[in-house]
Amino acid sequence: MAAPSNPVQGHLPCEAAHGGWQPLSRREVIIRLVAGGAAAAGAGLAHAQAGAHVEESDETAVTLGDKHDTTKVDAAKYPKHAATQHCANCSFWQGKPDEAWAGCAMFGRKHVANAGWCQVWAKPPG
Repeated sequence: MAAPSNPVQGHLPCEAAHGGWQPLSRREVIIRLVAGGAAAAGAGLAHAQAGAHVEESDETAVTLGDKHDTTKVDAAKYPKHAATQHCANCSFWQGKPDEAWAGCAMFGRKHVANAGWCQVWAKPPG
């Protein structure tokens, strides 16, 4: 069955399961667009929450002296580093204290290691 050459004004054609064309009302089109947009946004949020891990070789990580393990920080290069400082007790840590990886305000959507450290480590207020 061929698509109509002149669809009804206010309706958009939609291919039905049987191979023909069925008109969609504006309301149906809007509902489908909103539902599709919400699904896409939800998928993006889930991906952002999962977050890619920061690699020590990333440009920002190198600039900030990021290490996944605070015990491997070069004391000569970073004399202000203390062994008690790690990402999970930094004011920029965006996760729970017991999470292995979580977001960091310095690294955008990427996640840093709980036991990691970088030179912008800051004691949380309080």
